[in-house]
Amino acid sequence: MGITAYDLSVLAGKTAVVLFVLLALYRVLGKRSLANFTVYDLVTVMAVANAVQNAMTAGRGELLVGIGCSATLLLLAFGLSSLFASLPASERVMVGEPVLLIHDGRVLADRLRQEHITPRELQEALRAYGLAAAKQVEIAVLEVDGSISVVPKDAGRHG
Repeated sequence: MGITAYDLSVLAGKTAVVLFVLLALYRVLGKRSLANFTVYDLVTVMAVANAVQNAMTAGRGELLVGIGCSATLLLLAFGLSSLFASLPASERVMVGEPVLLIHDGRVLADRLRQEHITPRELQEALRAYGLAAAKQVEIAVLEVDGSISVVPKDAGRHG
């Protein structure tokens, strides 16, 4: 026995309800651009996706269970954001800290190994900033979101 037109309309309705509830929760709980996503934001999105998956499909999940789980996850994420804002040390413990990879043109090889960054990946980051070599870099930092920020040696000098 296959899925009927009625089943499809129920699934479409559930999907729409989940989408609007999630949009409302994200709107209420605050704005965050994808560029500012942290590791815990990504984990939250993945957990919410898992929580609503059955609620939106023909699985045995219930719509209210999916919405309840999603709301709980988003409220917990909001709580973590509030905690991080009021106690920055808690964010360092849970999310981590930026790591210096290059200082005054010198590659800190031990940090590359520690963070599992290959020399090729570091070179790619330098090229993205229009730089050819580490000697042109004042600092390069592995940010907590996994991106590498680079400050060229002459960036702080004026005139």
